[in-house]
Amino acid sequence: MLSYNKLAVMALATFVALQAPVYAEDKPDAVVAKVGDLEIHQSELDLAVANLDPQLAQLPDDQKKVAALSAAIDVKLLAADASAEKLDQTSEFKKRVQYLSDRELHNAYFKKHVVDTVTDDEVKVRYDKEVAALPKQEEVHARHILVKTEDEAKDVIKQLDGGKDFASLAKEKSTDPNKADGGDLGYFTKGRMVKEFEDAAFSLEKGTYSKTPVKTDFGFHVIKVEDKRDAPPPPFDQVKDQVRQLVMRDKYLALLAKAKETSKVDIMDETLRKGYDDANKQQAPTTQPQQ
Repeated sequence: MLSYNKLAVMALATFVALQAPVYAEDKPDAVVAKVGDLEIHQSELDLAVANLDPQLAQLPDDQKKVAALSAAIDVKLLAADASAEKLDQTSEFKKRVQYLSDRELHNAYFKKHVVDTVTDDEVKVRYDKEVAALPKQEEVHARHILVKTEDEAKDVIKQLDGGKDFASLAKEKSTDPNKADGGDLGYFTKGRMVKEFEDAAFSLEKGTYSKTPVKTDFGFHVIKVEDKRDAPPPPFDQVKDQVRQLVMRDKYLALLAKAKETSKVDIMDETLRKGYDDANKQQAPTTQPQQ
């Protein structure tokens, strides 16, 4: 069963997918084409561009505009014929228009009270909160020398014991593709390497190397740990868009919670009612919308 949060996230994703350019009220809305007596304005062309098929959306901008204009003209042509046949007067059409109108009003309200209210400061505060809640995770910076046999690995250890530089020896002896970098593997956390290698690397002290060969399916390794530290959080600039989505989600959930306080929801189908109730028992919003 989907949780309330997951339902809200799905709704949020739907809103984002449905967003289209909004024309400012004081901006001229030029006529870009005429179909008989009907005009196609720039705002309609922008909407057509925003709603192009995903394959057409990959076209260069000039070609996208042509494709969108062609679609808008087709719509005007057949919409006029449909009106002439009074298809806009059918109950089925009116129900669909009402649904689409409600959805667009939902989106406009969401944009006004959620999207447009999110500030950079709010996003940074939420990032700091998420970072503070992250569990500490150790990572190591290691090098290794990979050889085919145990005897070769023992010989490498012997040379290291004799004072040979690890990086130089890696360039000379290792069969791993990273030998040119002196066997440097960079920083990694647990779960990134095969178990035997990982166990050996995390058991070593900073600045030390393995005194016995470490066997894996790749061969025999000699490992040196250059450094150990707590893994740093992802940089703010790298994840700020995802964090902004979290802030938007909480504001959206708060809006829904407030709306449900004043409007009773009755679901007649028992199965649907139970599913809806179960979903809404899940986690409540943690951030209130701005007034």
